[in-house]
Amino acid sequence: MPEFLPAEALDQLFEKARTHYDWEPAPLDEALLRRLYDLTKMGPTSANASPARFIFCTSAEARDKLASLASDANAPKIRSAPVTVIIGMDLAFHDKLPQLFPHTDAKSWFEGNDALIRETAFRNSSLQGAWLIMAARALGLDTGPMSGFDKAGVDRAFWEGTQVETNFICSIGHGTGQKLFPRLPRLAFEDACRIA
Repeated sequence: MPEFLPAEALDQLFEKARTHYDWEPAPLDEALLRRLYDLTKMGPTSANASPARFIFCTSAEARDKLASLASDANAPKIRSAPVTVIIGMDLAFHDKLPQLFPHTDAKSWFEGNDALIRETAFRNSSLQGAWLIMAARALGLDTGPMSGFDKAGVDRAFWEGTQVETNFICSIGHGTGQKLFPRLPRLAFEDACRIA
């Protein structure tokens, strides 16, 4: 049976981890981004559907293009981060189910059911985006997930010609620790949970 992670690991993943807004300029190399994805892809999804698709915007050109489609508050975060990832959801994810879930005909569960496709793609790409954040933290990186962008514009600029739509975006790198807000409160167990 697995044991609890040590307190230092829990601090890195949860207790002391923060959403960052300002970044060290040092780039992240491709090997690290590949390692990040290799950890992310191991997180569970429904029927192993893995609908998330990722664009790692590392070049100044790509980050500028993305920043031009973001809110005024988010644009400088994107430009200053060494990487901002666009987490997309592939609405044709079920085409890969014969490869990813080969022991049954899972593809047929989704064919012709657009509502189920969209719901599954959104839920599980959101989950994979959360796995990405946790994997980044596990690798000693900081993250800055965000909404606040022109979704249709990002879809046209980055996913044109595909069946992928943008879910959310997340800057990744080494945060400077500047511009951090004081830790905001969280709901108590009694306010958010019940045991049935």
